[in-house]
Amino acid sequence: MKNIIATLVIIAILALAIFYIVKQKKNGAKCIGCPVSGCCQNKAGNSPCTCGKPKEQ
Repeated sequence: MKNIIATLVIIAILALAIFYIVKQKKNGAKCIGCPVSGCCQNKAGNSPCTCGKPKEQ
C-alpha cells in the first residue's frame, strides 16, 4: 500500500511539473526558471539565466 501511495505522489508531482511547463510555454515564456521570464538582464552581469541575451561566440 505504501508503494502505491508513493508512486501516486511521484506521478502527481511529475504531472504538475509538466502542466506548469506547458502552461508557461503557451504564455510565451522563454526562460521558465527565471522569475521575470525572459527579461532577466542582471545589472551585475552575473545572472545564470541567459535568455534575452545574445549568444557569445
